[in-house]
Amino acid sequence: MKKVILLSFALLGMTTISIAQTAAKTTPIEKTVTNKDGAKIKFETETIDYGTIENNSDGNREFKFTNTGNAPLVITNAKGSCGCTVPTWPKEPIAPGASSVIKVKYATNRTGAFSKSVTLISNAVNAPTKVLHIKGKVNPPVVEAEK
Repeated sequence: MKKVILLSFALLGMTTISIAQTAAKTTPIEKTVTNKDGAKIKFETETIDYGTIENNSDGNREFKFTNTGNAPLVITNAKGSCGCTVPTWPKEPIAPGASSVIKVKYATNRTGAFSKSVTLISNAVNAPTKVLHIKGKVNPPVVEAEK
């Protein structure tokens, strides 16, 4: 009886292995969709360089974009890579051909070089998930000499 059970498990194992090794036919996914109908997002720039800025200076910047598709563009979420990068995005649909902005505020009270990202989720057929970048350097606070 043990031999029958052992033989059954061996046969089952070989069948499983042979099925697992059969390659499934997949079609490559195009990186950029060019002929598909729907909303399409196109940014003027995907990276904003703050350059070297002073401590506690204005950390607000804007990513300008256009809906180049033929359907309304809806951005459902925007998330900064950390708590020091806070994005705000239009909550209403962006009509085909219309433009808008993603506002980003970086906390400039943090000294040193930075490189952060903002991840957008939208219904754009060419980029349903889009990552934007900000970078720069914040100088240390100026210490006034005591008199």
